[in-house]
Amino acid sequence: MAKVAFLGLGVMGFPMAGHLAAKGHQVTVYNRTRAKAEAWVAQHGGAATASPMQAAKGADFVMACVGNDDDLRSICTGGQGAFAGMSKGAIFVDHTTVSAGVTRELSGLAAGLGLGFVDAPVSGGQAGAQNGALSIMCGGDAEQYAAAEPVMAAYARICRLLGGSGAGQLAKMMNQICIAGLMQGLSEALAFGEKAGLDGAAVVEVIAQGAAGSWQMVNRHKTMLEDRFDFGFAVDWMRKDLGICLETADQIGARLPVTALVDQFYKDVQLMRGGRGDTSSLIRRLR
Repeated sequence: MAKVAFLGLGVMGFPMAGHLAAKGHQVTVYNRTRAKAEAWVAQHGGAATASPMQAAKGADFVMACVGNDDDLRSICTGGQGAFAGMSKGAIFVDHTTVSAGVTRELSGLAAGLGLGFVDAPVSGGQAGAQNGALSIMCGGDAEQYAAAEPVMAAYARICRLLGGSGAGQLAKMMNQICIAGLMQGLSEALAFGEKAGLDGAAVVEVIAQGAAGSWQMVNRHKTMLEDRFDFGFAVDWMRKDLGICLETADQIGARLPVTALVDQFYKDVQLMRGGRGDTSSLIRRLR
């Protein structure tokens, strides 16, 4: 069992840290909103601290799941950042979806301080975090990854090292590119079925068993048909992720025509005041 700090207790981080505690790890948490950290301690035990630096003191591993590049930098660097509290040889594991650029920047900074750094963004959504069944895409040093993998196993269905620093984030971009296209296709199909007078749920029961089947179809069609979008990964966060994908594509010379189009469709949803709804709310544009 390890001594672990977990930074960021949102819809993903809260249950992920809970799985670590349930597996017997000694967990200290930090969250920008202190009340959420105290609620986590009341439910799972462990301890809460007032800064990332305090949480990281003495930890073997520091896990993070925050919002964006700036959030990640703020919890890592500075006098109250995690790097200031970590002991040499400790490993920082970042589950945030951020740019590969900030990952490589912080990984280099960590290395200069004698710290490890593994980028490990996750897929599986809120349900995956709650059920301890996330897919984790990792980048970094092989030995550091090997040390961190048994800890991440507390909430992983599958966990793989895919290359050097930043490889995990690039893999997560591929994941989000796939989801964008799949969600638009599912939205169009369900909206088409409604216009055609078909029973969407009955149709999905059939086609989900064939070549059209996907996780999105199986897990989201029912609530999409019921016009419910109050759970899961928010549109605002999806646009942040797709922005990273499109920026990276420009840098490496890749073409993402469908992703760019669906990103604008999600902008339409935001303009409909649907930014906090989950990504399946893309169908709202078509109704």
